[in-house]
Amino acid sequence: KRTCHHCQSSFILVLAFLEMAVSVSTDAEAPMSADSNTKHRNGGWITFPFMIATLLFLSLAVLGWLFNLIVFLIEEFNMKSIAAAQITNIVSGCTFMFPVVGAIAADSFFGTIPVISVSAFISLMGVCLLTLIVSVDSLRPKPCETASSLCESPSKIQLGVLYSAITLACVGAGGNRFTLATAGANQFKKTKDQGSFLNWFFFTWYFAAAISTTTIVYAEENISWTFGFGLCLAANLLGFLAFLSGKRFYKHEKPLGSPFTSLLRVILAAVHKRKAEISIDNKDYHSESKAVPTKSFR
Repeated sequence: KRTCHHCQSSFILVLAFLEMAVSVSTDAEAPMSADSNTKHRNGGWITFPFMIATLLFLSLAVLGWLFNLIVFLIEEFNMKSIAAAQITNIVSGCTFMFPVVGAIAADSFFGTIPVISVSAFISLMGVCLLTLIVSVDSLRPKPCETASSLCESPSKIQLGVLYSAITLACVGAGGNRFTLATAGANQFKKTKDQGSFLNWFFFTWYFAAAISTTTIVYAEENISWTFGFGLCLAANLLGFLAFLSGKRFYKHEKPLGSPFTSLLRVILAAVHKRKAEISIDNKDYHSESKAVPTKSFR
């Protein structure tokens, strides 16, 4: 009996030491995990310089060629003013329409950060193609002769390259125009910080618009189109690199869904069931239950 008693007491001591060891190890791991979570926490004001720099350079790139597009089409592609104005109006309308598509893609499927990355790259390809057009003479019609009303019209290949460049630039500009504002505001938790970022967002956008309408447009018309579009290309490249440089600090929000997708599902369901037979029985449309609706139902 004494032997069993000693065995039981020793067994209890071993269990006590094991519990103490486990408690000490968990207490030691708790601050380490807290520190690691704090260390790997994303978002905050550390993302502000990257977001604002991306907005500044991408806005300079887009507005630099967009604000002077009608003059570019008239001088470099020998278009009449009416045709150039029509194309410019269509392009301007597309730059306001594509942000809706970018917002739906970001909210419903991919998130803001991937959409901005892809859009900035697409915009870079479009501006690069525009710069190539003004650099290579074979991609443009010959200029009109002095004191002559006869001008060479652009070929189908030249117009195809031009429209491809404009389309890429428009899609890229639309994808990051307002999605960048959402991504930047999502980096902050406090409403005050989000408001401060949005103030800086609009200030930076208008500042970029002022620089584009003065400096870049002046360079295009008085120095050369190659130099002016080269400035747009450099700005787009800097904006793309600035955004990628801060990617490790960004808070990646998961897509939460968009009301446009729900609306589109309703429309598709209505079209799909347009020939469905309608029941005449009122029970299929009205509930005979007299139970009081629950709070969640209300």
